Amino acid sequence: MIRNDKISGKSMITRQLGNSDMKLTPLGVGAWAIGGSDWAFGWGPQDDNDSVAAIRAALDRGINWIDTAAVYGLGHSEEVVAKALEGLATKPFVFTKCERIWDENRQIQKSLKRDSIRREVEGSLRRLKLDVIDLYQIHWPEPDEDVEEGWTTLAELKAEGKVRHIGVSNFNVNQLTRAQAIAPITSLQPPYSMISPEIEEAILPYAAAHNIGVIVYSPMKSGLLSGTMTKERVAAMPEDDFRRRTPHFQEPKLSHNLELVEVLRKIGARHGRTPGEVAIAWTLRHPAVTAAIVGIRSPAQVDGVVGAADFRLAAEEIAEIDAFRLA
Repeated sequence: MIRNDKISGKSMITRQLGNSDMKLTPLGVGAWAIGGSDWAFGWGPQDDNDSVAAIRAALDRGINWIDTAAVYGLGHSEEVVAKALEGLATKPFVFTKCERIWDENRQIQKSLKRDSIRREVEGSLRRLKLDVIDLYQIHWPEPDEDVEEGWTTLAELKAEGKVRHIGVSNFNVNQLTRAQAIAPITSLQPPYSMISPEIEEAILPYAAAHNIGVIVYSPMKSGLLSGTMTKERVAAMPEDDFRRRTPHFQEPKLSHNLELVEVLRKIGARHGRTPGEVAIAWTLRHPAVTAAIVGIRSPAQVDGVVGAADFRLAAEEIAEIDAFRLA
């Protein structure tokens, strides 16, 4: 299959993901928000045409992978991804996740049981219109007592050719160790941003030591560090936008976070970069991080983030950011 590895007419830097043969661009398309509304963790209403256009714009700029999950929009995100890829001669890598399931009342449940995961992978293959999934991930290690059963099932799916590589998301070191004893972990997907750097202490060192690729999510903290967020915009968010309920979008943290954005804006202005690109570059500075997931909802948003692919912060700029955020 032809893969996309060009940006603006030139090759984009890629890095190998863990023990896989996949070489990823520094940024990947995050498809959480394009799942739309009417589910527990939606981002408010979303136009599918905008979503398709956004994905294609990102691919046109050289991004070569997309990360989604069955639960995003309760299957809808995967369907939108499939629509965006229809007819394309150059295909990106497609990653999705299992473990979060839902019932006829759209209530979300958790399952790592073998039969449940097998039903999930078939559903994802059907919605994505794929014969094989490039990277299949356990979304959350819940219930914890079923981590071994879930990971064993993913290893079986890989051996059967349903998926090419297997990874995990939101695992701690103990859970990573338990899974690694069953089958090698290709990748870990944790949250990581300058607002939420907790994985630096133990999780990133473990991943580096065991050749586990790391694709971080929420590098802009769900858009908070994008440079386009304001108190007024937060106040006007739809009631079904999950971000309204998170502490970092509420006072007193909101004001401090928006002040941090102004530090990023000042640094970015020196290089013709947006605050969001500075925030993403901050996560990519860590040697254990392979790539970052960037959520996009419109073609215009691609322009505000794609520059992070080849932008690196100087040591004094990292110190400038740390001086504010650690004060």
